[in-house]
Amino acid sequence: MDNNSTNDLDLIRKSFVSIIMPVRNEEAYITRSLGAVLSQDYPKDLIEVYVVDGMSVDQTRRIVTGFQSDHPNVKLLDNPGKIVSKGLNIALNYAKGEIIIRVDGHCEIAPDYVSKCVKYINQDQVDCVGGPIATVGETHLAKAIATAMSSRFGVGNSAFRTIKDKSMLVDTVPFPAYKREAIEKTGRFDEELVRNQDDEYNYRLRKLNGKILLSPDIRSKYYSRSTLLSLWRQYFQYGYWKVRVLQKHPRQMSLRQFIPPVFVSALITLTLIAIAIPKGWVLLALVLGIYGFVNLIVSASLASKCGWQYFPVLPIIYGLLHLSYGSGFLAGLLKFSIKNKVVQVRGV
Repeated sequence: MDNNSTNDLDLIRKSFVSIIMPVRNEEAYITRSLGAVLSQDYPKDLIEVYVVDGMSVDQTRRIVTGFQSDHPNVKLLDNPGKIVSKGLNIALNYAKGEIIIRVDGHCEIAPDYVSKCVKYINQDQVDCVGGPIATVGETHLAKAIATAMSSRFGVGNSAFRTIKDKSMLVDTVPFPAYKREAIEKTGRFDEELVRNQDDEYNYRLRKLNGKILLSPDIRSKYYSRSTLLSLWRQYFQYGYWKVRVLQKHPRQMSLRQFIPPVFVSALITLTLIAIAIPKGWVLLALVLGIYGFVNLIVSASLASKCGWQYFPVLPIIYGLLHLSYGSGFLAGLLKFSIKNKVVQVRGV
């Protein structure tokens, strides 16, 4: 433990902390993720850990059980619903902490993560706090994916992915720490949402005048997807479930979240026009050419800073991020619009 961590611990009020980890099939990462949680510089007798397992079919449960023999503060709970929001709510039924921190099985938090969160919640009088994440990859492709996911062209103006050195109030943070009072005020997580449950929850918190702080010295690592197919699925789901958040909270959306679906809609429309009108192919080619040119310029600029070895795949990854999110959004728009109409008809 360094002197700065010791000083922080001397300054903060020692709150009891509940850490909630909703996981499913995380055998490749759970040892590092849970190990980081159990290596905190915060007093061990003031931390309880709930690993909520979504009925994993790999070795996740066995690995967690192995930790329990040396760490009696680790509790393993079942999540038959399998999705994150249901796992969070299950753990909230047991959590006794004055401060509650959500940690993913796909990440590693810094050794002073808990102490920093407790410090800022107690001293700055905020309702929720978190920090920027460093997205990392373990293979060449995963590193390229992580690089793209940390850039504005890839993820827009997402503060916790693109801002590393500024403390500010934000819309949402990853792996958030909440005051218990804030959770009691905001309520439970929306169990309809498979993705985007944090965004929706934090919107409800802010609507109740809650404050969410992004602090640059609260650090964590997130392991990016390692294949293009898994990345496509991830961002397709982000777009798909964002529609449901939009329907529940229209003001939660920002302009950047509409750009990918508009882009995909334009490509679909221009393709249909081109089929009907031969000269339509010129317009489609023009739009694709402009996008491709911008994509290459941004990819080259990023590669010049992060490594030219990533340049051949960066344009592909950017295209996949934009097309998968946009396609997912359009699919969600169709699905949830039809679903709402069916519900309305049945209610007549």
